[in-house]
Amino acid sequence: MNRILIIDDDKELCTLIRQSVLPEGIEADFCFSGRAGLLQLKEKEYQLVILDVMMPGFDGFETLGQIRKESSLPVLMFTSKNDSASKVRGLRAGADDYLTKPFDMDELIARIVSLIRRYTRFNRKDGQLQVVDFEGLTIDLDGRSVHTADGDYELPPKEFDLLLFLAQNQGKILTKQQIYENVWEEDYVYDDSNIMAVISRLRKKVEKNPGNPKYIQTVKGIGYRFSKDV
Repeated sequence: MNRILIIDDDKELCTLIRQSVLPEGIEADFCFSGRAGLLQLKEKEYQLVILDVMMPGFDGFETLGQIRKESSLPVLMFTSKNDSASKVRGLRAGADDYLTKPFDMDELIARIVSLIRRYTRFNRKDGQLQVVDFEGLTIDLDGRSVHTADGDYELPPKEFDLLLFLAQNQGKILTKQQIYENVWEEDYVYDDSNIMAVISRLRKKVEKNPGNPKYIQTVKGIGYRFSKDV
């Protein structure tokens, strides 16, 4: 059974989320402060963290920073209504997704299930993961290639590395700086031409309609995202 950790000082909300995810085969623990949450993460194995931005003392951003020093565990952040600055700050600091309070519980559960599926897809305990299937797209990690309805493509290094980075962060909005520094492993110099060229070549190979991409989606003004719906 999958297990998540909720870090939020709203005790009633924590209890409600725990009850709501149980039918999905997900157990939930909760803590009411960032520091308590960090200690709890050392005690048990989790597949997802839900983290509220607004907490007294050690806030959500500080907690996220500490989590990211040690773990790639998916983090879903709760932000306040119309607080776009917190959303962008959270995504740039390493959050995988965000949801604005108040929210629809069905939407939250859908986000939780999607993030856990993405995380477990690339973190199999047996270490035998070689092929990852999405809807109409197969990524062969060993052969560094892809299979689509239109055929097989052995991808050049940067194309494969960029596609894999996006897929490993499925559903997460990635800034161009994050993409460049992780794929090219160089400091970002605010020149997007390399990223745009590789994205264009990738779309021609993996997308049935590159002009209306199913997998590699553009997030205007921020960067790109691998669709969470495949």
